[in-house]
Amino acid sequence: MTLRPAAVALAVASLAGCASGGGHGTATVWITRDRGAHVVLTGHVPAGLTAMQGLDRVADIKTRYAGRYVQAIDGVEGSLSKQHDWFYFINGYEGDRSAAEYRLHDGDVEWWDFRSWKTTMREPVVIGAFPEPFLHGYGGKRRPALVVYFTAAQRDDARALARVVHGRAVENVFDAEAPRANTLVLTSRSKSAAFTGTLRGGVGSPVAFVFSGDPRLLLKRPPFGHMRYEVGT
Repeated sequence: MTLRPAAVALAVASLAGCASGGGHGTATVWITRDRGAHVVLTGHVPAGLTAMQGLDRVADIKTRYAGRYVQAIDGVEGSLSKQHDWFYFINGYEGDRSAAEYRLHDGDVEWWDFRSWKTTMREPVVIGAFPEPFLHGYGGKRRPALVVYFTAAQRDDARALARVVHGRAVENVFDAEAPRANTLVLTSRSKSAAFTGTLRGGVGSPVAFVFSGDPRLLLKRPPFGHMRYEVGT
């Protein structure tokens, strides 16, 4: 039997063990297609469930490999020949273990996306769950948050965004917390906008989100870039 790449990654990662989850509160589940371009379903589930159990609460699922791998959601099935599969994220981080091994914490955003892996297999972190992972991190562990700005004209916007991500606004990036913090960097305030994210290590490590354009777009509800892997206009 041949395992498709997504199945191999999840099967290997599941050996890392089970994260302990909080049993109080709720988590949010998103189901999308094509890198977040099309929203299929959103819902809420109790914290303390595994991500697989949470998904099963809101959708009809089909699993493989002893229930560790999602083969289909609501009849939409992964295909080795077509190079399409379901991928999941927690608070914007790509899952590092089977969804049957990750336990949801209060406030977590569990996001399933059906997409092609023909050109891109890995997406270590995505911006579409913003203001996650600034608010809830990964595995119940949250990092300090910094909003970095470079000009006096950006100061008020940076401070407003710092309140959104429950962090601090800092001028430039020379700060004692910077090496271990999740950072949101504001660049030029141009007419066009772009919002991207990178991961500085393994899952749960600090993220560096970079936004160019009008920062007020990030203050909208839902925020600019909601449910997209990245945004450019």
